[in-house]
Amino acid sequence: MEGECFNKLPEGCVSTILSFTSPHEACKSSMVCPMFRAAAESDVVWERFLPADYRHILSRLVQPLMFSSRKELFLGLCSPNLIDGGNKSFILDKWSGKKSYILSVRDLSIAWADDPIYWSWRSTPESRFSQVAELKTMSWVEINGKIRTQMLSPNTKYGVYLIMKISNRAFGLDLIPSEISVEVSNRTQVCNGTAYLSCRDSKKKEMERLFYGNRIEMLKSRVIEGDGRVPCERGDGWMEIEIGDFFNGDQGDEEVKMSLREVKGQHLKGGLIIEGIEVRPKCV
Repeated sequence: MEGECFNKLPEGCVSTILSFTSPHEACKSSMVCPMFRAAAESDVVWERFLPADYRHILSRLVQPLMFSSRKELFLGLCSPNLIDGGNKSFILDKWSGKKSYILSVRDLSIAWADDPIYWSWRSTPESRFSQVAELKTMSWVEINGKIRTQMLSPNTKYGVYLIMKISNRAFGLDLIPSEISVEVSNRTQVCNGTAYLSCRDSKKKEMERLFYGNRIEMLKSRVIEGDGRVPCERGDGWMEIEIGDFFNGDQGDEEVKMSLREVKGQHLKGGLIIEGIEVRPKCV
């Protein structure tokens, strides 16, 4: 009886109704009856699930997408796509349609990054970008990035994550925590904290205590208070540290600044490999 009622609805009406749901709900509804299946494939539905600026995004793709329907286009954007000359990666969440970006290391501002004494640039097959940057040896680590809120999905809470690896020759990265921050322009939102750039084991901490004595506690006292986050593994073979988060409303276009700094320890550090910074919706 319910199926007969659904079949009496005009397909265009069903498509309009489904366009106010989500990609996930539209796919589930296609199993209700043939009418819903046809409506769920409609361009009317998937045009609404695409971001409002999708035509601008398509114009920035390094490799053009081939598609014959709005659903095919949506699914194509649900896989990582390089944009802006290969300096960013863009993807849609297939369940919600919300946007995520990865800013490559070339899209970031890193103190003395162009000086080969301190940083080396190289390609690696593990990266989605043409180059990564590796810290050789330096006492000052400062990494900054920025993105406009207009590029992101409105009314969404975003997390900001440094994508990184630690080389076998790494040293000095976990002596004291780095200061991390995310700030929306005009300081309407500020998120500060601390993070260690590598995981610390008990044996290493004991060695540091014997070698540095009270100097570690003195250095830590210079750093802002924070939760001392540590890197965690990603599904793509890299590691990440959450730098902070912010809520993107729908009130115009603002600049989001993100940073990681370890400039107070005054000790040499090396072996940090940076791929970029990801800005993606948080599961709440």
